[in-house]
Amino acid sequence: MYNRIITLTAGLLAVLCANAQNYNALDEVKNDRIKASGMEAPYTLRENALTATPEGYAPFYVSHYGRHGSRYASSSDTYKTIRKALREAHKKDNLTELGESFYERYEAFYKIPLTNTGDLVPLGCQQHAAIASYIYDAFPEVFKGSCKVVARASTSQRCIVSMAAFCTSLQKKNPEIEINLSSNHMGMCDIVPASAPSDFRKKFEGWGKDRKDLESTESFSRRTVDYDAVLGRIFKDYSFLKELEGGEKEMIDELYEFLGNYQNYEDVSLFEDVVVPEQYCAMWEAANYGSFMADYDARFRMIPLLADIVSKGDAAIEGEGPAADLRFGHDYILEAFNCLLNINGCGTIPETADEVKYWFQSYNIPMAANIQFVLYKPEKSGEILFKLLWNGAEATLPGIKPVSGPYYRWNDFKALAEGIFEAHPEVL
Repeated sequence: MYNRIITLTAGLLAVLCANAQNYNALDEVKNDRIKASGMEAPYTLRENALTATPEGYAPFYVSHYGRHGSRYASSSDTYKTIRKALREAHKKDNLTELGESFYERYEAFYKIPLTNTGDLVPLGCQQHAAIASYIYDAFPEVFKGSCKVVARASTSQRCIVSMAAFCTSLQKKNPEIEINLSSNHMGMCDIVPASAPSDFRKKFEGWGKDRKDLESTESFSRRTVDYDAVLGRIFKDYSFLKELEGGEKEMIDELYEFLGNYQNYEDVSLFEDVVVPEQYCAMWEAANYGSFMADYDARFRMIPLLADIVSKGDAAIEGEGPAADLRFGHDYILEAFNCLLNINGCGTIPETADEVKYWFQSYNIPMAANIQFVLYKPEKSGEILFKLLWNGAEATLPGIKPVSGPYYRWNDFKALAEGIFEAHPEVL
């Protein structure tokens, strides 16, 4: 079944996933700076209306994967690239009036973020505490009494602290919860498969001919973003950037990441004037396309995570597992995993590069982005059901047919997963 589904033409997939295709994505980005910041944006907790539990069923298990919360920029290159360009232009009187203002503000700003590169900021803890509270309140039956919870994190510091904030919040809700926390390199095999220890890192056969030869990210960026409009606001003559490592595109990429990221720990108005909304939107589209190309290609590396979710779900059904399995990792894992399962249609293969934004939106993986598989058991006899939440909202799995609304059969999901395992065996 899985192979048949994934080889459908884009037209048929559009029929299957019409409810997920978002033709308004660009308009949403133009009108919302948070969304325009893509994966660098802070998480927004919303009170989503959830479909009522099917009659005769009750939730009993939650399988969770959460991205770490808000952090400083992930690489020091972001801060260094911008400072190097601004300083060099300042020395040669090559900054516009706005450029000089940007330079002065940046000089007073960059040292602490640079020193704390990659570290979680206070907002990151607040996000995970709020998400834990939201999940607890949505499914109190799962966390009642002296239940057990297993929490595992990537070895990254920001993931460990995020896990601690989440679990502390859970225990405030119910002090009787017994939580087993861990973060070690072998755990990366499931949580961050691409970063598993080299002797345990797995590769899987790809899809073969199903991926179209789309435009290169370099070409798409230059076609989509008006470099003159963006860089010309800052530099009188930006041709010198070609001599810097990475050139003009590197400056555009790092500037976009910086402008999206700093609002996780500073007032958004601090540098809001550097790029006008129209061009910030274009920068989002270019970055979004780059994320799709990277994470879509990496989706089969997420098979160990899928296998872990299936096996631990089965253990919970057999009464041998905890009430919840919590995982804390990274954006690229969550994005690639969602592409693997085509959640909400985000793994759909577009016909052209310009269509990517209608299926795949990086703003769905902000800081602290999260998904949950919530399992339901019948009070008497019947099949195990589940629903999938993405950032607190009910999500769709186009590869399988729901029983009703957002509820699916667990056995159907296992069949979908088995189809993936069989079609993409490990390369030994």
